[in-house]
Amino acid sequence: MTVASHLAELVEKHRALERSIEEEMSRPHADDIRVADMKKKKLRLKEEIERLRTRKVSVH
Repeated sequence: MTVASHLAELVEKHRALERSIEEEMSRPHADDIRVADMKKKKLRLKEEIERLRTRKVSVH
């Protein structure tokens, strides 16, 4: 797997988590613990995306 394809996969996972968070929060009785867990995962993905983007830029 190339860095670019891995990056694209992470970006899509990040978007999917954002949609899941929005969906959960739109429910009348949103599960706050589930939302918090998803937000943590989303943040970890964002950090990994930024790390890969920085690495990709510095390589070129």
